[in-house]
Amino acid sequence: MHIFGIGIDVVEIERIEESIEKFGDKFLDRIFTPAEREYCDAQKSPHVNYAARFAVKEAVAKSFGTGIGKELSWLDMTIVRAASGEPSVELSGAGRNFAEKNHIAQVKISLTHAKLYAAANAVALAVS
Repeated sequence: MHIFGIGIDVVEIERIEESIEKFGDKFLDRIFTPAEREYCDAQKSPHVNYAARFAVKEAVAKSFGTGIGKELSWLDMTIVRAASGEPSVELSGAGRNFAEKNHIAQVKISLTHAKLYAAANAVALAVS
């Protein structure tokens, strides 16, 4: 395998919290899948978890070199958490198609959050 691309993103948690307060389900439904919403809403501070997932999605889009748009939409990615705590990304729709077309076999992600910020990185790995 070789590195297809890498991505990183940092987001202000307050910005995501304000978007949730201002736009509610309209914002959440546009950015997050039902599985992500279920996970985040079950946490003590949902907005922190939403911010981290927002950052991961941006990082994945950067690792693809596409950004969010035609090749990859917000809802083409679901950020899941294994029982061990390890996060991963499940691709669907146009995101899966892009990955297959470009021989991307795996996207490794990492996310973190502190008091004010959430951050994430992604490495897209392709087979030759």
